[in-house]
Amino acid sequence: MKHIVIVGNGISGITAARHIRKHSDHRITVISGETDYFFSRTALMYIYMGHMKYEHTKPYEDYFWEKNRIELKKAWVNHIDFEQKRLLLDGDASLTYDVLILAVGSEPNRFGWPGQDLEGVQGLYSYQDLEKLEVYTKGIRRGVIVGGGLIGVEMAEMLLSRGIEVTLLVREQSYWNHVLPAEESALVSRHIQAHHVDLRPGTELAEIRPDSSGKRVGSIVTNKGESIECQFVCLAVGVHPRVEWMAETPLETDRGILVNEYFETNLPDVYAIGDCAQHRQPPAGRKAIEQIWYTGRIMGETLARTICGTRTPYTPGIFFNSAKFFDIEYQTYGEVAVPLPADTETFFWEHSNGRTALRINHKSDAGAVVGFNAMGLRLRHEVCERWIKEERSIRYAMEHLRDIHFDPEFFRRHEEEIVQTYNSTHPEHVVVPRKKNSFLSRLFS
Repeated sequence: MKHIVIVGNGISGITAARHIRKHSDHRITVISGETDYFFSRTALMYIYMGHMKYEHTKPYEDYFWEKNRIELKKAWVNHIDFEQKRLLLDGDASLTYDVLILAVGSEPNRFGWPGQDLEGVQGLYSYQDLEKLEVYTKGIRRGVIVGGGLIGVEMAEMLLSRGIEVTLLVREQSYWNHVLPAEESALVSRHIQAHHVDLRPGTELAEIRPDSSGKRVGSIVTNKGESIECQFVCLAVGVHPRVEWMAETPLETDRGILVNEYFETNLPDVYAIGDCAQHRQPPAGRKAIEQIWYTGRIMGETLARTICGTRTPYTPGIFFNSAKFFDIEYQTYGEVAVPLPADTETFFWEHSNGRTALRINHKSDAGAVVGFNAMGLRLRHEVCERWIKEERSIRYAMEHLRDIHFDPEFFRRHEEEIVQTYNSTHPEHVVVPRKKNSFLSRLFS
């Protein structure tokens, strides 16, 4: 029986622990200095907004860990002696291992802005970030958010829920337009502004200035020379693997910890998964570092099989991600690249309400579907994935559009309108969709 030590209690590390326990009797220890127990990191915003309490974000009861013989140790790892297979912890404690899994996650980016170390300047990644947020936003009037990604919009919604005015600085000319095609970017930009966010496209942070105390943030200056008074600054300009503390060790790192398809590092019995892992040769169509919840889960489960005797390469499948822009749900599947590749065409439909849209990308030659974007619609994951894998044509997708719709029966359906839009732009290939087969669908369409 081996002693398997996992550093990090996020989705990757905990999934690995759970599946190693399913398949073996190895001794398992999970170390984290962040919290006593695993919690849903994506729910941090809901704790701040008062929709949930911390205990509601724990997927497992506290007794689960002892029952399943998974030892939990709350501590920060200060150094790793890879030769002696020993972890040096805070308080001069130490722990030895036979197999080490590094699932140490990410930390928010900082790009050397003057004033970035003032009190009231932070990112939002860890539980400790949430605790600081509670302190630094108490009783304030305005917060400035730097960065137009998903965390930036979540933070805007969080601050607005407490009556705090929000200015959002976006480097691009439209929100997240290096990821979202122009139409979706414009849709989300309008929606952000409709929620009374002071959205500043084409604007970057130049400097953070202190208040009269010299310790707390008092204002920021943009690259356009404008000064904005504020009492809080959220840096939401992405994250990077938390690997700097291992730079002087034999472990090979680049932006992240370098791993092969089995998550093996250059050192024997040392693996890395999750946000901190960087694939030497990424799977086809995937990035070397993918900091997404569901890929972290797949990594943990895959590595558990290898450690328990079934050597299994990482195969994440069709790309998927989802998010919310205030009350608009967003899903993306497959390849919806910006800009559109030369060999790809796109179909886009947007409802007149300006907050519901569907995009389907397909190959120019055979029309095989390669990607979906959905705004304000819910699509069936298994159907999107199957159509992409089976290379179903855009025409097939239009004929079977009802199969992809996930919204409940009483929600308004849009298939007929979407197909009409497609037919108007493809008169040479008019599509006749499958008929509705439900009285309630006819009644509420």
